[in-house]
Amino acid sequence: MKQRGRHRRRRRGAAVRAFLTGTALALTAAATLISVSQADVATGPGALKPLTSPADTGALRLQEHMVPGRTLNRLSAAMGRPVGVDTVLDSADRSMGTGADCSATDRASLPVAPAATRAYCWDPSDAVSTAWRPASVATSGDAADGVRGTHRVILSGWTHSTATGRAAERGLARVAFVDADDLGHLSYRWALLVVPVRGGRDYRGLDSGISGMVWHRDKLLVTTTAGSADALYVYDLDRIQRTTVDGPAIGRVAGGWSADGYRYVLPAVGSYRFTSGRCAPSGPPCPGALALDGATGPGGLVAAEWTAPGSDRPARLWRYAFRTAPEHGGPLAADPAGRVDAAEAYRTRAAGIRGVLPDRRAGAAGASWYLGQLPASRDGHGSLWRQDREGARAAHCGADASHRCWAQAAGSLSYGRGTGEVWSLSDRMLFTLPLTALERSLG
Repeated sequence: MKQRGRHRRRRRGAAVRAFLTGTALALTAAATLISVSQADVATGPGALKPLTSPADTGALRLQEHMVPGRTLNRLSAAMGRPVGVDTVLDSADRSMGTGADCSATDRASLPVAPAATRAYCWDPSDAVSTAWRPASVATSGDAADGVRGTHRVILSGWTHSTATGRAAERGLARVAFVDADDLGHLSYRWALLVVPVRGGRDYRGLDSGISGMVWHRDKLLVTTTAGSADALYVYDLDRIQRTTVDGPAIGRVAGGWSADGYRYVLPAVGSYRFTSGRCAPSGPPCPGALALDGATGPGGLVAAEWTAPGSDRPARLWRYAFRTAPEHGGPLAADPAGRVDAAEAYRTRAAGIRGVLPDRRAGAAGASWYLGQLPASRDGHGSLWRQDREGARAAHCGADASHRCWAQAAGSLSYGRGTGEVWSLSDRMLFTLPLTALERSLG
């Protein structure tokens, strides 16, 4: 078990490390920053187009499917009492390196403009593999004080490749629970995402990519792979289960419960499906990025459609409201029949969207969005745009004033109200920067 005193011993050096880290990142990311003029928007995704027709909005309707309480209770009765986030963090067994300690290859994956103020590389035992890749991030920062339980927490979703690595792991999804109490020393522990089967008598691995992830109250919502019958899966962060057998199998085994060597599993408590069928180019959108929208009413879930980088097919952005009575049903606002309709929707010419975040400037809620894009070649740095109904703006960098200034293979975006910071990740590093830095870089 991790010793909490470890953090106290490091606090005296945290300020020095933060300064050194910030200096290294600034040198790595040095670039000329130019705001995009209106004449330049033709090279970007242009203006958002509101979607209001029943044909457009109907394709976004979801149907809620919650796992019966008796199923979850049966699983808990067999596996033991569920634990919470604090228990997972208190057993953290991996450490992250700070920016100055990470390799040049790692640091080269960070944004050029706006530059990260803090950055971390993963434990070598995880970084050495190319089969597992990080894609999504969520934080406890949506709480007013940024704390859940007794910790400041960052969650990072990883997906295993279906083409490489051990066959038993292919297509699985896991979440890193990162203890962010001491920003000079982050540590983490893995948990495998699973789905109850046979009425709670067993579970299987979630064989799906999780490119988007949102933490709302005690629930974690994640996207599913394109073509899946489900659009979103729901997990309860108060229903984390311990495994009892350290083996390669996933589920119930002789002598107890196994999860391919992982100490913890998160059993799904529900899912949402599009009522008009599986996500497809000619039907409902395939969610590729998620973010929390806390700027309107009780808040909501914003989503961006995944389309191939460089594609000329328009993508959709939309928002669902959260339920005001979370103890009844799932986290999204549903009618008595369990149907969930989008509160607003737009079309964008942006493609390869991996990150989405509502613009939180005064008067911008619901009409302006930050979008992180992969490049058409899927190689090198991507772009970060702020798009609204009038046009789009991006940071420029380098001698050729390119707008490919964002991180390499950048993942989702998560905003922390308590600190005013935005967290994201490249394919090699976890990083953060102030929201004000995004605003300044985009004019």
